Amino acid sequence: MSMNGEGQPSAKKRPDQPADTASSPPSNTGGGDEATAADWDATIAGSVEAAAKRAGLGPAADGSVPNGRALLAAMGGARGIVETVLPGLLFLVGYTVTRSLPLTLALSVGVAVLFTLARLAQRTPLTQALAGLIGVGASAALALLTNRPEDNFVIGLYTNAGYGVVLLASVLVGWPLIGLAAGYLMGDGTAWRRQRRKFYAMQVLTLVWVGMFALRLAVQLPLYLASQSDPDYVSWLAGARLAMGLPLYAPLLLLSWLMVRAVFTPAPAASKPPES
Repeated sequence: MSMNGEGQPSAKKRPDQPADTASSPPSNTGGGDEATAADWDATIAGSVEAAAKRAGLGPAADGSVPNGRALLAAMGGARGIVETVLPGLLFLVGYTVTRSLPLTLALSVGVAVLFTLARLAQRTPLTQALAGLIGVGASAALALLTNRPEDNFVIGLYTNAGYGVVLLASVLVGWPLIGLAAGYLMGDGTAWRRQRRKFYAMQVLTLVWVGMFALRLAVQLPLYLASQSDPDYVSWLAGARLAMGLPLYAPLLLLSWLMVRAVFTPAPAASKPPES
């Protein structure tokens, strides 16, 4: 038996007796969980905002007046437009003139490769040119595999159908994707869903985008089916693909800017506290 600091005997603990933990407060992981959730929310917000900017909605939040220059920049500038349009235009002209599928596809894929190599050499962003090369190359490979020129447009048909279905589903479940992108872009998060005016505006705007994809399918799918029995329709299909690409996308993007800016107020920039 030993004496404690007050002169009182202190009991000696047995080896099998558990240690006294009364003085140790229980660990609290709630703060860590909240921090993790906040980090996750910030990551999602940043990802959605970046996706909205890549889709061309960025000018809606920067406070500038929507104009032709901003619209051109959102589509990748003049160079981006050429990289988007020229492969399809070469397919249209090449197939109409020669009716040679290998030669036409070589022209289309070749110019896409040149665009990508030029960006590599100049160390400029590759995203648009590389995406175009992958799309043109995959479509050409499918057409060569089946030896049917109309199959050069199959991937585009599926892409339009996929975008249209996903956007329509988002409206039906009450989470319109255009509104979700605009909300994070404008610093509103998902609060816009609780405001009737914003919610219905974003539902309508998303449905307008659904209409664009549906219109493309309504025109191009019958041409694709007709071209399976009459090769002359391949040129009409190629022309429709060009005419319903940027000429539809550009005005709809401008409309989206105007609607987003009309119903959202951009979040004010955070000000630094005054120095003491």
